[in-house]
Amino acid sequence: MASESVREQTGRAAPGLQVTDRDGSRGSAPGRAAPENPAAPGISAAPGTPPYTGDPLRLPRRPLVPVAPGPEAVELTGPVFGPADVDPLDADLTRQHPGDPLGERITVAGRILDRRGRPVRGQLVELWQANAAGRYANRLDQRSAPLDPNFTGAGRCLTDDEGRYHFTTIRPGAYPWPGRHNAWRPAHLHFSLFGTAFTQRLVTQMYFPGDPLLPYDSIWHSAGDEATRARLVAAYDPALSVSGSSLGYRWDVVLDGPAATWAEEGR
Repeated sequence: MASESVREQTGRAAPGLQVTDRDGSRGSAPGRAAPENPAAPGISAAPGTPPYTGDPLRLPRRPLVPVAPGPEAVELTGPVFGPADVDPLDADLTRQHPGDPLGERITVAGRILDRRGRPVRGQLVELWQANAAGRYANRLDQRSAPLDPNFTGAGRCLTDDEGRYHFTTIRPGAYPWPGRHNAWRPAHLHFSLFGTAFTQRLVTQMYFPGDPLLPYDSIWHSAGDEATRARLVAAYDPALSVSGSSLGYRWDVVLDGPAATWAEEGR
């Protein structure tokens, strides 16, 4: 993982991300800039927090194989998903099984923006996460924390014409960091965003305000300076809360530019 933005990693904006104005044109008139997030000001690394160097179990064991351009490259550059492929119910992770999942229900919403604050419409946004006990519904997660038969922890949606996305889910639990003494990962959501092809994928993480584990998390601190880390922390938004049902959090993603949201390298 690295702390560079998409532009800093590649020297250009994320390719293939069509940014449109409200009238549908790709104009250059700037919209409003993405708001700064005051949810996590001044949080520094706790003493003794080791730098994040990656999990050895996730590192490749063989050299990377370059893919040369050719006729088969059409599979890498063709459209990925459209409105017919994404069901509106995919965005509600609490309604994917017969019963209700355990845990605190939350609403997470925001906008996908370009460097000038213009909305990115039709963007595929994917979310995956641990359950309320901090365990993923994945065969590789063999910890003793319980699984929830009514929660898979994966959803997706398409942004609307204003670049807005919206998920209903369960607040994930913290979980112990394998191989580190008494180290725990704070509650977080994984986000994936696509342009018009799989090769334009951006992967990042969203955190919750006021989490006492943030100062001890090496991955969060690897994102860069204070402002960059603060942009990874959602803001509590009562306007998004559903009375008697869920707490609301707002989190915007900026794809490129000086205020770009931190992205995991090579994902």
